[in-house]
Amino acid sequence: MGKLLVYPDTSLYDLQSVADVVYKRMRQKINLYVDLSFVSGEEIRSLNKENRNVDSVTDVLSFPNLDLIKGEVIKKKNYPSDYDEAEKAVFLGSIAICMDKVKEQAAEYGHSEKREISYLFTHSLLHLFGYDHMEESDKEEMREMEESVLSALDITR
Repeated sequence: MGKLLVYPDTSLYDLQSVADVVYKRMRQKINLYVDLSFVSGEEIRSLNKENRNVDSVTDVLSFPNLDLIKGEVIKKKNYPSDYDEAEKAVFLGSIAICMDKVKEQAAEYGHSEKREISYLFTHSLLHLFGYDHMEESDKEEMREMEESVLSALDITR
């Protein structure tokens, strides 16, 4: 059985536990990895402008490395150029979480920063696994999965 590895170390908010639950829910079997960055409002604005031509501060950005993988069990043989020999894992993508927005939204919604970061991280991981929220039915499916992950870890506040 593989694992979803998160770089760098995420022990401060125990995001590896979140990754473990998402990995199991996605029925994955081989090692996968993601790069995670905690950034400021200005940094995420710059990333937004550079990558999406949007000049605004958002709470999180996901940069999927693999296309059209929703529901797929990822296999090394299907992604040979995305397999990192040193990591012994397939690169799933990158995530940038804006800490300014985490603090702001946690206060606004009346819950902990850990809950906010865990939610945003779950949301982004689902994007990396091919989920989106463009259509209402997709949004409902994604929201249900997010809440399922947080509930499994008893992250409610």
